[in-house]
Amino acid sequence: MRVRSLDPTDSGDVGRFVNLPFELYRDCRQWVPPLVRDIRALFDRSKHPFYRHSEAEFFIAEEAGQVVGRIAVLENRNYNAHTTCQAALFYYFDCIEDRTVARSLFEAVFGWAQERGLNQVIGPRGFVGTDGLGLLVEGFEHRPAMGIPYNHAYYANLLSDSGFEKRGDLLSGYLSGQEELPERYYALADKVKARRGLRIHTFSSKAEMGQWLKRGAAVLNEAFEGSADFYPITDEEFQLAAQQMLTLIDPRLIKLVMKGEKIVGFLFAFPDVSAALQKCQGRMWPLGWLYILRELRRTKWVNMNGLGLLPEYRGVGGNVLLYTEMTKTVKAFGFEHVDVVQVGEENAKSLAENEALGVRWYKRHRVFERALEPKVY
Repeated sequence: MRVRSLDPTDSGDVGRFVNLPFELYRDCRQWVPPLVRDIRALFDRSKHPFYRHSEAEFFIAEEAGQVVGRIAVLENRNYNAHTTCQAALFYYFDCIEDRTVARSLFEAVFGWAQERGLNQVIGPRGFVGTDGLGLLVEGFEHRPAMGIPYNHAYYANLLSDSGFEKRGDLLSGYLSGQEELPERYYALADKVKARRGLRIHTFSSKAEMGQWLKRGAAVLNEAFEGSADFYPITDEEFQLAAQQMLTLIDPRLIKLVMKGEKIVGFLFAFPDVSAALQKCQGRMWPLGWLYILRELRRTKWVNMNGLGLLPEYRGVGGNVLLYTEMTKTVKAFGFEHVDVVQVGEENAKSLAENEALGVRWYKRHRVFERALEPKVY
C-alpha cells in the first residue's frame, strides 16, 4: 500500500479521487453523492477562488492497483488569520475500514502541515465556509441534508486511532411539517416588523435572486461573526457557492429580512432533492437535470440551512420573525418533513429556541483536532 499526492491536471488521477466514495457507499441507502462537477472544480487552481488566498494538496492511498483511501489537506490562510491559529484543515477523508490505510493518509497530512510550520490539524472542514462540517458520529440511519457529509460509522475510530480528539459538535434536527406555532408568535412577529420597520422580501425567479446575491457575502459575514470557528467568506467564494446551489433551489424558498433597502437577515431553505442525486449518481448529464427538476416539484422534505440576523436585530423579537417565516414556508409548500441543519452545540440559545418549536435533534457531526510537533530537521 502506498500514499501519493495526485496530479490535479491529470484527469485520471482526479477521477480516482472523485470515484472512491461511489465504491465505498455503493450499497449504502443513506449516502447522497455530491454533484461531481462541483468536486472536479476544486482541482482547477486557476479558477477556484480558494486558491486566490490559500493552498491545498490531495492524497490517495492505493493497494494492488485499487484506491483504498483519499484525503484533502488545506492551508486556509483566511481561516488562520481570522482565528489566530496555525492550522491545517482536512476534508474529503474516505477510507476502507483499515487503520494502516487511515494512519498513512493522516501521516501524509501531518507531514504536509509540518513542512509549512503549522502546529495542528482540524477537520473535516471544507474549502469554503459554506461547506458542510464534521464527521457524522450519530444518526447513521438517516439520510443527510444536501451538502452535509455522510460517512461510515467506523470513521470516528480511524480518527481516534490517528490521535484526533473532539473539537466541537454540530446538531441537525427533525421537525414535522405538522407542527404549529402558537398564535402569539405571529402576533409578536407582526409587532417586530411594525416597530423596527422590517419587511420580508421573497423571490419569483433565479434571475431576480442572482442580482441580490451580489450583496450576500457581506451580510453572511456580519450575521455569523462571533460564531465558533467562523471566518469571513470572500465575495468570489460566496458567488461560487451560490451558483453551485442555483440548480438545486426554488427561489421562492429564499427569504430576506429588509430594513428599507438594507438586508438585515435571511432564511435559506432548500427543497431536498437527495433522491434525485442518488438516482443520477451526482451527474447532471445526460438525465440528472431532469431527475432534479422532477424532485424539486414532488419532494416532501425541506432543508433549513441558514437563519441569520445582523447583531443589532437580535434579542428584540427578530428571531421570532425568522421562525414564523420558516413555518409559513413549510405550510405554504406542503412540506411534511424539515431538516434543521447543523447548529453548533455551543449555541445554547438557538438549540433551545428550536426545541421550543418542536425540533428533535437526530444527527450529530463532530469536528476533530490534533496537535502537531514541530518538524525536526
